[in-house]
Amino acid sequence: MVSSGAGRAGFHPLRVSEVERLTDDSVAVTFAVPPELREAYRHLPGQHLALRRTGERGEEVRRTYSICAPAAPAGEPPVLRVGIRLVDGGAFSTYALKELAVGDLVEVMEPTGRFTLAPRPGYFAAVVGGSGITPVLSMAATLLAREPEARFCLVRSDRTAASTMFLDEVADLKDRYPGRFQLVTVLSREEQQAGLPSGRLDRERLAGLLPALLPVGEVDGWFLCGPFGLVQGAERALRDLGVDRGRIHQEIFHVDGGSAPAAAPAADAPAHATLTATLHGRSGTWPVERGETLLDTVLRARADAPYACKGGVCGTCRAFVVGGEVRMDRNFALEPDETEAGYVLACQSRPTTADVELDFDR
Repeated sequence: MVSSGAGRAGFHPLRVSEVERLTDDSVAVTFAVPPELREAYRHLPGQHLALRRTGERGEEVRRTYSICAPAAPAGEPPVLRVGIRLVDGGAFSTYALKELAVGDLVEVMEPTGRFTLAPRPGYFAAVVGGSGITPVLSMAATLLAREPEARFCLVRSDRTAASTMFLDEVADLKDRYPGRFQLVTVLSREEQQAGLPSGRLDRERLAGLLPALLPVGEVDGWFLCGPFGLVQGAERALRDLGVDRGRIHQEIFHVDGGSAPAAAPAADAPAHATLTATLHGRSGTWPVERGETLLDTVLRARADAPYACKGGVCGTCRAFVVGGEVRMDRNFALEPDETEAGYVLACQSRPTTADVELDFDR
């Protein structure tokens, strides 16, 4: 796993160069990168982009989408292509599928994210569901093209064949690297003529399936991406099989409201609290208003505070706790080693001491 670095990304207006329909409810959108921004948008395999637009009521809408294109080698221009699946009532996904066209300008944040795989020799595997294929496609394509001593096993779950994103791209990897790329497809709502029976990939099924597919203990890195239930089940299955947590990396694409409820308010929350935060080399101190998160506190004074989803999923608002103590309501973005080191998601953090200090630049 490779860190995206300590620097904070900014937004730039990029022009849409292609909108490709993938399925009835998903598209791939490609952005043109001008020469002067090529280095800013050079991404690691698995990173994502935050897209920003103004909604119908004048409100700012931000959504995060993973880059599906392989990472460009040094000296070559980066390819910014993201997969977008329609979400019921989704302010940005509805716009992307119904209105976004070639030539349009979109505010695009520079690539961020730590759910990444640096090309290196080894055996790697992924369990993905639905649009969770997007960052893993970039990982697998980059790894296999650059590292001849690497292998990759992809276990993907989709509802039906017609709803499966990036069918051609995955088939191309299978054809191009027949000895190093293994593909296993499971459809939850449709029987296949060949392959595994239909049904959900839950903890019990994966615990039996994975050892039959590959030597679980020899895999150097597991990458889990998709809905909360699938990722949680896969992580528990791997732990049941004895996989060390340091080899398991995950990214949640969607969390149902009832599947992972937020924690109850902290009983020891101070009546009055003050936050000191460092961002882009500048520090400030502000009172934390009742009921707001630490990200909201910073945003009242600093519009450049980093965030995308505000749901504890994307990790864009990651910050280091320099002083004091905080409590996160939810966390679907940071891995255990990050939280143990002192990192939190500002959008989910609330003070439990009267004084708290965060550093967004670390």
